[in-house]
Amino acid sequence: MNGKIETRLAALRSLMKKKGIDAYLIPTDDFHASEYVGDYFKCREYITGFTGSAGTAVVMQNMAGLWTDGRYFIQAEQQLAGSGVTLFKMGEPEVPTIHEFLEKELGAGQCLGFDGRTVSAKEGAELGEKLRKKGVRIDDAEDLVGEIWTDRPALSCEPVIELGVEWAGKTRAEKCAELRKKMEEGADVFLLASLDDIAWLLNIRGGDVQCNPVVLSYLAMTREEILLFANEKAFPEEVRRALEADGVALRPYDAVYAYAASIGKAPGKDTDTASGSVRDDAVNSDQTEQTSGDVVSMGQTEQASDDTSARRMKVLLCRNAVNSRLVSSIPADVEILDEENPTQLSKAVKNPTEVTNERIAHEKDGVALTKFIYWLKKNVGKLPITELSAADHLHELRAAQEHFMGDSFEPIIAYGSHAAIVHYSATQETDVPIEPKGLLLADTGGQYLEGTTDVTRTIVMGSLTEEEKKYFTLVLRGTLNLADVKFRYGCTGRNFDYIAREPLWRMGEDFNHGTGHGVGYFLNVHEAPNGFRWKKVPEREDDVVFEEGMITSDEPGYYAEGKFGIRHENLILCKKAEKTEFGQFMCFEHLTMAPFDLEGIVPELLTERERTLLNAYHAKVYETIAPQLDPEEREWLAQATRAI
Repeated sequence: MNGKIETRLAALRSLMKKKGIDAYLIPTDDFHASEYVGDYFKCREYITGFTGSAGTAVVMQNMAGLWTDGRYFIQAEQQLAGSGVTLFKMGEPEVPTIHEFLEKELGAGQCLGFDGRTVSAKEGAELGEKLRKKGVRIDDAEDLVGEIWTDRPALSCEPVIELGVEWAGKTRAEKCAELRKKMEEGADVFLLASLDDIAWLLNIRGGDVQCNPVVLSYLAMTREEILLFANEKAFPEEVRRALEADGVALRPYDAVYAYAASIGKAPGKDTDTASGSVRDDAVNSDQTEQTSGDVVSMGQTEQASDDTSARRMKVLLCRNAVNSRLVSSIPADVEILDEENPTQLSKAVKNPTEVTNERIAHEKDGVALTKFIYWLKKNVGKLPITELSAADHLHELRAAQEHFMGDSFEPIIAYGSHAAIVHYSATQETDVPIEPKGLLLADTGGQYLEGTTDVTRTIVMGSLTEEEKKYFTLVLRGTLNLADVKFRYGCTGRNFDYIAREPLWRMGEDFNHGTGHGVGYFLNVHEAPNGFRWKKVPEREDDVVFEEGMITSDEPGYYAEGKFGIRHENLILCKKAEKTEFGQFMCFEHLTMAPFDLEGIVPELLTERERTLLNAYHAKVYETIAPQLDPEEREWLAQATRAI
């Protein structure tokens, strides 16, 4: 048994018993439904020991469970061993979802607890609807892990910077004006809690989440004002003045709940916000009825505010991206318009300035990565190189590029069998030497003022088995073919995910993760709503029509547990092709500029078309990167990108 985790679970169970809570739900999320979270919010990691970026824990008196997806099955099994926490492999046959598990295990008179700030309003409502039927009570006001976490880190407060229009392509005022036009369709207030959307809308960047340049904040917009709820100490004077000039007023971070409770209320009218009890439809744990597209608690009188007696106030928000506590703070007589964030699609469709800058960012990144691959091949077996030291060297090469702002995610430098762990990150305990044999998987990326990069190269360190070469080639075929698709406008990622998987599926093989995700502009490396996957996954809303300007990763893989792992990843830009009598056709352009390792390829397994695609890509890489290398590196790159 892991003594540290055992002690923490015991303390949590004791507190649960004291407060009458029978099951406690601990998501990965912060208060903003972020994929990656700051140290303050790592409650699930604290209570289970699992460090992956996705997963939810449930703790009861007689069990503790962790639900995570296929990217983390191997990692979770290793990290949960001896902890007393059971792994539930999401999506696998006969594995219940969290909701199914809670519905089965909890009965009348029992209580489910969670911190409503870390559960989306959508999930809170779904849980409440299921459990209410069984007479289960929900308590969403308890941060129990926070009560036992004695050395919990402080909330981050990193300095905020202004992103100039030369990088963003549009001013803050232009973006806000466009958003207000959308509000004219009927919303009085727009509430926004997703950190990347707020950073994009206001052309600001921060450092409150490692590798994600965002600012802990909420935003409320009306037709007259814009309120930014954040820690004022993070904003330099010049940034505050610039925001104020565009009508953005700073308010304390936690004041957003009192603001939500005041919507539609006359000045001076009291509203109870301490317990989050103003509105029940965030958790839907009491009897409810449907009214005007909104769920309003029975027994609460629908009452118009003093100054809008002719109609109800309307708040626009996305329940999937706003936390349960925030929605429960909104008075019940306010109508909620639950829609997708209107900022999301605008953010995903990069404007011409962003596209031009992204090409520059990927050229810089390609120089750094090409130098890294050359350095590895030249020095493996001669210099002591480990996974961690290799990651440090690649970071130094990126940092030498102008306008580098940091890594875009924690680097995945995985040698040998470690590469079979899809999202492996080396630690001092797991770090191993890189030897002149086998494969090294390097999945890394950088943040630049010109944009965000994400690239994976599987690098040949020495002699390979025939099995390694075969799968190296099959995965590369998928990468090349997906980037070369041509399609009619209107397609989503599910239309062509098969193209990337086909070489493996034909052999009865597969990889257990999505094929691609959207990428932000000097923002989050994973960005909705575009993506490639072969089936709809409810928790990942990335199945939208591809638009010109969207940037998406193309990253099939293959993983042999205990042996090796392979992934080849480029970022690709969606562009318009020709328009014919059948409609507008679309295509992709490679943004990533770095060689694939020819030493891992079995040429006979490539079709003639695939060899042509690879040779054309490598010719472009050489043309782009070679002028920025020294003579020895350039000579090596000429060989590394030779036609086959």
